[in-house]
Amino acid sequence: MQTFVRCLYLLAILSGGQLAHAADTPQPWGSLRLLEREIPPGEKRKFSYQATRTFEGSFLDTAVFVARGRRAGPTLCLVAMIHGDERNGFEVAREVFSGTDAGSLAGTLIALPAANVHGFRTGSRYMPDRRDLNRSFPGSPTGSNSAVIASIIFGTLREQCTAVIDLHTGSFDRGNLPQVRVDLANERALDLARTFGAPVIIGGAGPKGSMRRELMEAGIPTIIYEAGLPLRFEPDEIAAGVRGVRNVMVGLGMTSGRATPPTPATRVFSRSSWARVPLGQGGVYYPARQAGEDVRKGDIVARIYDPFTDERYDVPSPLDGYIVGLAVPQVVFSGYALVHIARR
Repeated sequence: MQTFVRCLYLLAILSGGQLAHAADTPQPWGSLRLLEREIPPGEKRKFSYQATRTFEGSFLDTAVFVARGRRAGPTLCLVAMIHGDERNGFEVAREVFSGTDAGSLAGTLIALPAANVHGFRTGSRYMPDRRDLNRSFPGSPTGSNSAVIASIIFGTLREQCTAVIDLHTGSFDRGNLPQVRVDLANERALDLARTFGAPVIIGGAGPKGSMRRELMEAGIPTIIYEAGLPLRFEPDEIAAGVRGVRNVMVGLGMTSGRATPPTPATRVFSRSSWARVPLGQGGVYYPARQAGEDVRKGDIVARIYDPFTDERYDVPSPLDGYIVGLAVPQVVFSGYALVHIARR
């Protein structure tokens, strides 16, 4: 295990092209050495975390995509599928990387398109030890399986990235309107969020142990792109994510061109809340409103039918706001989150 962890920690030891946030003086721009691979300026590489396959290391047998620009510049890092069932992010990272010309790129693009590769293969949200990777950061090399993986990923991102975009979808049969989540009090992160160009920005620091919050506390501006449902690939949500990442690359000076303005115009909300199944009113749920609609407090946003008694329960909005996420019709029980409503 010690040999395996030491091997993986090579990912966090990159030579050449150190970032401006990591040093006060500019460094020579040359090849990037990453996990015993060398990526010369103007070239792209795809490879596994591991140089050599082992039984112990198979749970982190995920891909690393790197495009090393011909010119000096920032390093943008994309992380997808921290939750292994949230597949849209994989395609966002893959398509952005595929469409990036390293010969005209300034800086470096690093993508981890399937951080939870076990979940990607099995359709599971969680890690092999049944933990949530996005509650395990910054991790520990002597902790649980999830903590070890989190430690390896976190160390690399903290050391190397100018900015990070964390790619997600809704969870547990809930779909999200394309949105960016960001700490509104951090100007650098908020600038990334506005540049991304999603129709909705929702404020919040994020839960303790999440990658975004821990990176922000380490000084790395980080945003989350949330769009769509889990366990599927959705072309519209993927395309919106690709546009957003490319907008950020333009904003960071990594690529030329102009950022694409959002349609509709971006709306910023300071917080959000869920309309949930009231106590004792479980049954068959159907939404009464759609994502992207404004609602007033007390408006009916969901209906639940008890299949045994045929009684109908109307679920009101708990506040004035804007619907940014919905559960799909399904069987639900007390406390289940149905409709996600953002407020200014």
